[in-house]
Amino acid sequence: MFQVFTGSWALFVGMFMLMVGNGLQGTLLGLRGEAEGFTTFALSIVMSAYFLGFLFSSRFTPELIRRVGHVRVFAALGSMVSAVLIAYPILVDPWLWAIGRVIIGFCFCGVYITAESWLNDASSNENRGKSLSLYMIVQMAGIVFAQWIVTTGDVSGYVLFIIPSILVSLAFAPVLLSVKPMPAFETTKPMKLRDLVKASPLACVGMFMLGGVFSAQFGMSAVYGSRVGLTVGEISFFVSAIYVAALVLQYPIGWLSDRMDRRVLIVWVSLLGAAGSMIAFLVPGHFVLIVISGAIVGGTSNPLYALLIAYLNDYLEKEDMASASGGLLFINGVGAILGPLTVGLMMDTIGDNGFWLFTGILMAAVGVYGLYRSTQRSRENIETEAVSYAPVSAASTPVAAELAQEVYIEEEAAMEEEASTP
Repeated sequence: MFQVFTGSWALFVGMFMLMVGNGLQGTLLGLRGEAEGFTTFALSIVMSAYFLGFLFSSRFTPELIRRVGHVRVFAALGSMVSAVLIAYPILVDPWLWAIGRVIIGFCFCGVYITAESWLNDASSNENRGKSLSLYMIVQMAGIVFAQWIVTTGDVSGYVLFIIPSILVSLAFAPVLLSVKPMPAFETTKPMKLRDLVKASPLACVGMFMLGGVFSAQFGMSAVYGSRVGLTVGEISFFVSAIYVAALVLQYPIGWLSDRMDRRVLIVWVSLLGAAGSMIAFLVPGHFVLIVISGAIVGGTSNPLYALLIAYLNDYLEKEDMASASGGLLFINGVGAILGPLTVGLMMDTIGDNGFWLFTGILMAAVGVYGLYRSTQRSRENIETEAVSYAPVSAASTPVAAELAQEVYIEEEAAMEEEASTP
């Protein structure tokens, strides 16, 4: 792992600062919007706008990179991110914030795509899995560190908005000044949705539901915390618990997925996440239970994302795996756009605990649908012995998803070669 870091230290350092900036702006807008008296639905529109921009960028940024190159796209999008972050406390209006969030989502996705393509190029068959794991650790660490920074200032002022702008600007220095050249860029054309659904209806339904769960956590958790009366420090701890649990449980769930029927594991992990949501829903307002619920939902939903990718791959030929990741990301992105809007409406309709009811329903739906699918298709002819689970964040871009697929493909090829050797 240390050799992987030293080989691409500029990327990992830059990505850490980028994730701190991104993690800050999500929590800050929720808290500042509450302080400004924005309605829950208005804030849900603001939060949903990020995922709209992210989804569009995953489609258009690859073509933009092919036309003008990595460096120009990297620098241009980074400058726009820095500018929008500074503009937030000046243009305090939910609609202007929503426009800014679309821009931010588009730019961050584009920045991630360029950085991840470099990571993919710098990785070899021997260390690609370690590179992906370290990349995910850096992402989660940046978001968690951002929550601590929130507690050091006043959300009604300007300083906390200036900090992520500075961090984003500084993040590009180690990357752009690196001696390594940017790689040639290429992404795989996404598989048609019809073919994806035919290959694995459970993976497609699960990805759509998880998009809503993840976007609710990333966008609306701070809004929920503020509405139930948590302090800024408690909100930061609550949000941090979501991502720490996601990182900690990623690997044991991945270990299990390579040693048992993945569909059974999907059902159990989903139902565990639903049960976690019900803890805070049934006993509202208790800070410790809120943190426990957040940790359970975060610790199940994020690994479930990678688990569904691995499950889909069980039904695909190796040459189709990379293209499948693009289609899954599109499905997940649509769910992510609808997530904050739906949870905002539920919080306005039934109260603040609509946040937990929303995540609980979606997680339970994945589990119940998994049980239904177990009655429709047998898993007897599917081999799950290969070490094929690749840890990947629910906030991944097409490049990161393809990187995870390459890990899977390489391990499958290694298993086939081993099996054919006398």
